Amino acid sequence: MKRRVTAMEARKRLGELLESVYHRGDEVVIERAGKPMAVVIPAARYEAMERNRDELRKLIAEIRAANAADPPEEIYADVAAAVREVRDERSRKRTA
Repeated sequence: MKRRVTAMEARKRLGELLESVYHRGDEVVIERAGKPMAVVIPAARYEAMERNRDELRKLIAEIRAANAADPPEEIYADVAAAVREVRDERSRKRTA
């Protein structure tokens, strides 16, 4: 469950919030003056996010290395062509 609490409420009920995050997997958005300032999530979810981020960084590095010899204009043209292809396919599915 995702909940929103004020910073003052989080300060007063930190132990309870931590228990709900740990045991039930809740997410708690802490706000100050109605503006989200932080989110408390289960440690396992955070660790998974970190692993995913590390894997994404490795993939990006591999892609950059593989495309290092290609001029940026060629890469942009390939991406634009791929986007057009996907959009055309979606359009065909809608009209079918």
